[in-house]
Amino acid sequence: MSVLPFPKAHAASYKPAHNSVRSKLTRAMMSSLLVVVAAGCSNNAADATNPEITTSTQAAAPDNDAAVVSALQANLDASGIEETVTSAVPTAMDDIYWVSAEGLPSFFTDKAGKHIIQGQIISIGDGAPVDISAALMASNAQQVLEAVDKDELIIYPATGATKAVVYVFTDADCPYCTKLHSEMDDINARGIEVRYLAWPRSEASIPLMEAIWCSDDRVQAMDQAKNEGVNISAPACQSPVAKHMQLGASLGVRGTPAIFTESGQQIGGYLPAAQLAEAALNN
Repeated sequence: MSVLPFPKAHAASYKPAHNSVRSKLTRAMMSSLLVVVAAGCSNNAADATNPEITTSTQAAAPDNDAAVVSALQANLDASGIEETVTSAVPTAMDDIYWVSAEGLPSFFTDKAGKHIIQGQIISIGDGAPVDISAALMASNAQQVLEAVDKDELIIYPATGATKAVVYVFTDADCPYCTKLHSEMDDINARGIEVRYLAWPRSEASIPLMEAIWCSDDRVQAMDQAKNEGVNISAPACQSPVAKHMQLGASLGVRGTPAIFTESGQQIGGYLPAAQLAEAALNN
């Protein structure tokens, strides 16, 4: 029996998945993801309803091999797996490709698109061992995060000159996110600009995150929710919350806060202001 576990983001308005196989595959991959959050709030996406998200957050990479994409897509379809492949790029390992798909963590496949390979591939024999997936993951994250419209983000600019920028997937209900937010002035004073994306860890958190992003003053709403525990309310709007959830799923986010540098490196997990600044400046 094949196992292809793909996690999906979740949202309150999403319909239950009509494909039971897809649901089982989702839970299986969620349990085997190798993304590590040093200190943060985990989510329950493995048990959440699978969404029917159709908005693409990824574009085909410049060195995309369309033939591999087509072969892999055909094999997924033949196995009844409803996922959309966006790109397959060659790696340092002969005939092994790095695959991106809508709302999914990236993975490897062979040239024929017949196998799904999860985990690390380590290159050896030419100096120090090199995890060839690490650079690919960072490059993909960099491209995806750079493409997010700033109007979709809640931004806390650096005080004075901006020395570095970090992207943070956050949840107003997460204690570690609240702890990080309480150090925002210190983080900004160190020259670090913080750009928030929404990552509600459960369906119960979605209304609050939607309200924050639909508020006239998002920064004030975020401050009130995290610093004062205010239950924010705002008229419904076309918020980017669901889009951010899908984007986070594609980057392997499993908990909050999930902190990425401009270069696409994931550096946390909650980090104290000094450590966050150091990591942001050196990655």
